[in-house]
Amino acid sequence: MAVLDAPENAATAVAGCAESSSDLNLSLRRRRSSDGDSVAVMESHKTVDPGSVSESETSKRNGEEPRRDKDKIENRGAADIKFTYRPSVPAHRALRESPLSSDAIFRQSHAGLFNLCIVVLIAVNSRLIIENVMKYGWLIRTGFWFSSRSLRDWPLLMCCLTLPILSLAAFLVEKLAYQKHISDSIAIFCHIVITSAAVLYPVFVILSCESAAVLSGVTLMLFACIVWLKLVSYAHTNYDMRAIANSIDKGDAPGDTLSSEYSRDVSFKSLVYFMLAPTLCYQPSYPRTSSVRKSWVFRQFVKLIIFTGFMGFIIEQYINPIVKNSQHPLKGDLLNAIERVLKLSVPNLYVWLCMFYCFFHLWLNILAELLRFGDREFYKDWWNARTVDEYWRMWNMPVHKWMVRHVYFPCLRHGIPKGVAVVVAFFVSAVFHELCIAVPCHIFKLWAFIGIMFQVPLVVITNFLQEKFRSSMVGNMIFWFIFCILGQPMSVLLYYHDVMNRKGLTESI
Repeated sequence: MAVLDAPENAATAVAGCAESSSDLNLSLRRRRSSDGDSVAVMESHKTVDPGSVSESETSKRNGEEPRRDKDKIENRGAADIKFTYRPSVPAHRALRESPLSSDAIFRQSHAGLFNLCIVVLIAVNSRLIIENVMKYGWLIRTGFWFSSRSLRDWPLLMCCLTLPILSLAAFLVEKLAYQKHISDSIAIFCHIVITSAAVLYPVFVILSCESAAVLSGVTLMLFACIVWLKLVSYAHTNYDMRAIANSIDKGDAPGDTLSSEYSRDVSFKSLVYFMLAPTLCYQPSYPRTSSVRKSWVFRQFVKLIIFTGFMGFIIEQYINPIVKNSQHPLKGDLLNAIERVLKLSVPNLYVWLCMFYCFFHLWLNILAELLRFGDREFYKDWWNARTVDEYWRMWNMPVHKWMVRHVYFPCLRHGIPKGVAVVVAFFVSAVFHELCIAVPCHIFKLWAFIGIMFQVPLVVITNFLQEKFRSSMVGNMIFWFIFCILGQPMSVLLYYHDVMNRKGLTESI
């Protein structure tokens, strides 16, 4: 009540209320506009006096005019409060939904709830980590990152270092083909030999090294598959550009069919950049950034080290004990297998998300920044995928673009139906998934191949459910359950027990 009794405080408080209210601001703008119109009319009837102009400029310099405007606004606010917020003014004027209602929930920003989830997630998992260390102790081995056993993997390292030589062979073949020294059929045969060597050479090295670590073998096979995909894109793109150029020379195609970046010869510099760039699709030139942000690269490297260490901690402290205390999911007790799969699903999900963040976001962006590679859409918002089809089209954009460019559309151009073309694309993916896992494990049970090919009926089922329910939440929950709760933990258990069984048999022999 003391505030209401003081005229100066009342004017200040009224002015604050007037500025914070949308209705009051509307009234203020109307009064200001009317006052401005009247002032303009009055000024139009006056003659300009040079002395008054100079006096006005002097007052502006002294800061008197801004203070006058502020006083006018405060006085207007004090007057408008008498008419704006009276009890007779309606408080409800429009139809509005509650922020968490089904019709409005996806139009709202949930940044605060997202921050709350992060805080709760950190708090809960910190407690679980402390409890795990107190109960089981520190389970990470001293030789987890490097030990004397790692030196036995030197043949795999030498294979990795010599694989890029095959790109030089591909360049020589294209050079001869562009200069018409060899025909296109001979060039295609040479590329088949080169690309086959890019896969068979690492497979032979890994299978001949029984003592090689599984992680080293997986790394080499992933690198070999990347080299194979790049070499196929390089050969396929150059063959297509030569074919279009020949059609233009014969008059069968318009001159603007071929890209303006095309030249009548191949560039070794463009091949080297392509083999290093974070892309699987070859083209003579790429969009480039203007400079390299060195401090940004350093920060990403620090994040990469931190998250890689976190992955190693989860694997050693959580996943290894869970897997060692499990049974083969297809041979043991069903309830025990379900319990192990569910218990493994959470740490496995953390490792998978960290792997995605480390490779697709941190590493590929670091590589793109160092090479000034401009197109950095390495992934889309796959976490919002409503169907399995959407997930495979968004989570790994380099491979998706390669599949569309070199498998899917070539199948369509040869008259193959769309459904069959999708199956062909999944078949190619399944073969390379099996190679990357089965070869390092020295086991060919086709679990990875079956898992990828099983995506084809899942695509049909999730598309049907999406059309039936018309809800993005249903499809998204099905996607998360299939991939993270059921599929990946089951694959880990299957391969672990098969590897252990194989080692047991070899040691007994």
